[in-house]
Amino acid sequence: MTVVVTVDGPAGAGKSSASRRLAERLQLLHVDTGAMYRAVALVAAERGVGLEDDGALGRLLEGLRFAFDLGRITVDGRDVSEAIRRREVGELASRVSARPVVRRRLVALQRSLAASPGVVMEGRDIGTVVFPDASVKFFLTASPGERAHRRALELHATGQTVDEAALAAELARRDERDSTRAVAPLRPAADAIVLDTSTLSLDDVVAEMERVVRARTALPGG
Repeated sequence: MTVVVTVDGPAGAGKSSASRRLAERLQLLHVDTGAMYRAVALVAAERGVGLEDDGALGRLLEGLRFAFDLGRITVDGRDVSEAIRRREVGELASRVSARPVVRRRLVALQRSLAASPGVVMEGRDIGTVVFPDASVKFFLTASPGERAHRRALELHATGQTVDEAALAAELARRDERDSTRAVAPLRPAADAIVLDTSTLSLDDVVAEMERVVRARTALPGG
C-alpha cells in the first residue's frame, strides 16, 4: 500500500520544514509542489514567456523535466533550488499557478510521483485536488504576523533585504489571490487535520504529524 500524506497551507505556515522533517522520519519521498510552480515561473520569466499566454506556457511545460533529490530541485538538469526562493519568483509563481494549463501538467506529474512506499507532498491543493483520497491530510496555518516573520527570516538567510510590514501585505495579497482563484483554490480539505503552528515549535508540529500518520497507516512505528 502506498502511503500518501498531504500538507497544504499558506506561505510561512511551516509546510516545507515540517514536510521535509516528516518525510525523513517516515522514510518517504518529499515533494515540494510549490517549488515546481516557482520553477515554471522562473524559467518562463527567463525565456520571456508571458504568464497569461497559455499556448506558450503549454509548450514550455512540454519540454521541462523535474527531479527532486535531498531537498533540491532541478529543471532540465539545472539546480534551481536557490533561484526559485527569490521574493519576486514567489509572486510570479502565485500568478502562474492560477493558469489551468500549468496546473493540468503539474498535477499529472505530481500524481506520478506517488510510488511505494509513499510520499509526503506539500502545496496548496494537494489534499483537495491532487490526492483527494490521500491516506492522511494536514493543513498548516499560522497568524499573519508570525507567517510574515518566518518568511522574512528565510529571505534574510538567503541574503535578501525585506521590509516585514511590506512582506505581510504581500502575503495577504497572495492569500486573497490563491483562496479566491477559480482553479484549485487554497482551502483545507473537508477531512484535513488543521494545525495552527503559530506557537508550536517545529519539533512539536512534526511529532504530532508523525503520531497521526503512524496511527492511521500501516507504516511501522518509529
